[in-house]
Amino acid sequence: MNKLIFISVITLFIGLGAGFGLSYFWQVERVLKPQNPEVVKKPLFYRHPMNPEVSSPVPAKDSMGMDYVPVYAEADKPQEKMGTVTIDAVVEQNIGVRTGKVIRENLTRHVRAVGRIDYNEEQMVHLHPKTEGWIEKMYVDKTGQQVAKNSRLLSIYSPQLVTSQQEYILALNNLQILQNSPIAEIRQGAEALVESSKQRLKLLDVPPHQLRQLEHSQKIKKSLHIHSPEKGIVMKIGAREGQYVTPATEIYMIADLSTVWVYADIYEYELPWVKQGDVVEMQLVGIPGRIFTGKLTYIYPYANAKTRTIKVRLAFDNPDLLLKPNMFAELTIKADKRLNSLVIPAEAVIRSGTRNQVFVVRAKGKFEPRLVVLGLSSGDKVEVLKGLKLGEKVVTSAQFLIDSESKLREATAKMLEAQTLKPKPSEQEMNH
Repeated sequence: MNKLIFISVITLFIGLGAGFGLSYFWQVERVLKPQNPEVVKKPLFYRHPMNPEVSSPVPAKDSMGMDYVPVYAEADKPQEKMGTVTIDAVVEQNIGVRTGKVIRENLTRHVRAVGRIDYNEEQMVHLHPKTEGWIEKMYVDKTGQQVAKNSRLLSIYSPQLVTSQQEYILALNNLQILQNSPIAEIRQGAEALVESSKQRLKLLDVPPHQLRQLEHSQKIKKSLHIHSPEKGIVMKIGAREGQYVTPATEIYMIADLSTVWVYADIYEYELPWVKQGDVVEMQLVGIPGRIFTGKLTYIYPYANAKTRTIKVRLAFDNPDLLLKPNMFAELTIKADKRLNSLVIPAEAVIRSGTRNQVFVVRAKGKFEPRLVVLGLSSGDKVEVLKGLKLGEKVVTSAQFLIDSESKLREATAKMLEAQTLKPKPSEQEMNH
């Protein structure tokens, strides 16, 4: 019995000694053997568990007793653009991330507007008499009447016209007497007097056929006719029979409606699309089923201060006189094309007011923020002038969730950089 107890005690001591020696050997080996840098990492700083903007250079606890989270440098990872987000495939599917390609495409746009038909200002006549007098008879006395060029409008009695006729007849008689004079100066003077008298009647709008009658008959006419200088429709009559008129009186306003102008307003963002010469289609409620084709002839060089729109002028042929001034019309301006433009889906752009940003797919589950310069937009496509290359993929849905995560990571990266640049606290400062 005593021998058995003795053997047990000896065995116990041998086991304790072997364990102690083996433990000592492992400790010495761990000290002498170089440590794997991936295993032992020194934190750059410690971040508040609830507020990432609060940090500490040494281990600490918050007011609730929670330990600050250590933040390590990730020097072993390849350098990535600040704000790049990596998302697990399952999360990517759950939040519904979709992408679209950067492609080249011809952009077209139809600018729609409401217009108002008006007169062609270049084909309007405001007729005034060239002399004072009384209207004796009106041959065109109703608005809306169509008149041809050189058609008779009215007859007017004017003392000045009577006097001018008398002077012309005297000049003709004087030339008949002196045309055989041997003195050339006398003949030339008589001819000049006839020509000046005839020219005075022309300037008073005496028509050519009445001048010829006056030359042959040499009888003074009490009243002379005023003829229409252009064809058109009488839009306004400013005098009536028996009325005394002066050169300040507008007797007729005649408008040629064979072509009409249409005025419309377009918005500022549509202005880069339109230019003079663009084809325009017009439809009117009063003429259903008919499409009129015209052209954009002028873009006014100023904007409306209240509506922030730009006025444009369009021209349409109107041979059937169906288009009437002050009618409203629906317009479609077929704007110029942008050929071979670099475009992306418009929904891919995150617009913050001061910049435009997209998320580019760098690898599976990795998204990089990228600033872009945009051009014109057409429908669901937008032109990219700078920032993307042909064939790259951009995020078209759930990009706002990715943007939130990107901004958080960017803020953390900037904070890490600031902490790295700060001088390390001394042991005395740490103790305090």
